[in-house]
Amino acid sequence: MLTEIVRPLVRTQIRLLANSNSTRQTLVQTISRWLGYLGVEAIVNQLESNCDQIQVTLQVKKPQTCDSTDWQKIIDNIGNEANLPSTPSNSGLTYDQISPKQQVKLQRLLAYMIQVEQPESETDWDRVLPIIENLELEPELIVGIRSALRIPQSLDLLVEELEPDVAAIALEKAVAIALLDRRVNPEEDRALSLLLEAMKRSV
Repeated sequence: MLTEIVRPLVRTQIRLLANSNSTRQTLVQTISRWLGYLGVEAIVNQLESNCDQIQVTLQVKKPQTCDSTDWQKIIDNIGNEANLPSTPSNSGLTYDQISPKQQVKLQRLLAYMIQVEQPESETDWDRVLPIIENLELEPELIVGIRSALRIPQSLDLLVEELEPDVAAIALEKAVAIALLDRRVNPEEDRALSLLLEAMKRSV
């Protein structure tokens, strides 16, 4: 998983900070650099310690890969919501709310990601099941994935008429599957790219 890759780097950076003679400046540079890895240009406006916590205020510019229209919508939405009372967060579309046709697409897309994770070998369900369970998927979805694993899946057909909200669900789970072996092979990369494109389509 991505956390298994990043955490050792974080531990190393924390140790460097603890032994630095200029901790504040080093931490400011570290925050900006790590966000830069994600294509985000950020400026630390304020950094203070408070008991056992560190408080940081950031100024973030539009990420390099972000569409200008999307970024402006985010800015406008934040401004419009500033004076609204807070409401419980909505986790978004759930599997039960997806149409049966889209449910099948989701099942087959995740099955495809599992198939191409180790394309040279036949899928071993006993190995796959713990992976699936860690993704906290609905039992019905797991059953559908197991059934879909029995036959080859066509990525191009699966992303056709895939609804953006369903693509978003699939992308999150697909990333987790792709990073299981800490690398992304060409088939996985193409699938993730197509899911990202499907998310951006208007319904």
